[in-house]
Amino acid sequence: MIRKMKNIPNILSAIRICLVPVFVIAYFTSKNDINFAAAGIYALAAATDVLDGYLARRNNWITDLGRILDPLGDKLMTFAVISCITISGRFPVFVLVLFVAKELCMMAGGIIIHNKYKLEMPPSNRLDKASTALFFVVCATVLLFPSLKRSVTSAMVTLAIAVAFAALGSYIMTFMAVSKNKDGAENQ
Repeated sequence: MIRKMKNIPNILSAIRICLVPVFVIAYFTSKNDINFAAAGIYALAAATDVLDGYLARRNNWITDLGRILDPLGDKLMTFAVISCITISGRFPVFVLVLFVAKELCMMAGGIIIHNKYKLEMPPSNRLDKASTALFFVVCATVLLFPSLKRSVTSAMVTLAIAVAFAALGSYIMTFMAVSKNKDGAENQ
């Protein structure tokens, strides 16, 4: 029984991944300016993220599969939401480009650390979690309040991007520290 319960966080992450196309369909089939269905699906996805992380840490149910599914679910949902909002013209294209660039840099760093140094991919730090939460708030606000002034939306997006790139900077510093420590240890 306990062994099966250990998979609950992975199941929640898988549900979040399955919600991605559901969100996209809800977003583009809404006949209202305020997209309650898409916002609700996005909120449900965010709730599964919080719950799976809480259960995994609290009960030590962290698995190798979960280390992949959880961030994958987060990134896919955030990418889908930002893409939909960008396609509908409520975010400028550069927001999507910067989000993808940041995620690709973080993924490449994690793969290098894993392959070159045989270490686990570093988990999200607080700044990255704050970045994800801030993007959630910004995107949910845009979904629920489509008539926001462009200047307000731009200010919110700018803040979210700034925090996202601060998280990337923190991740790069971690990557450099791991590289330096491992390369130094190998040279001794």
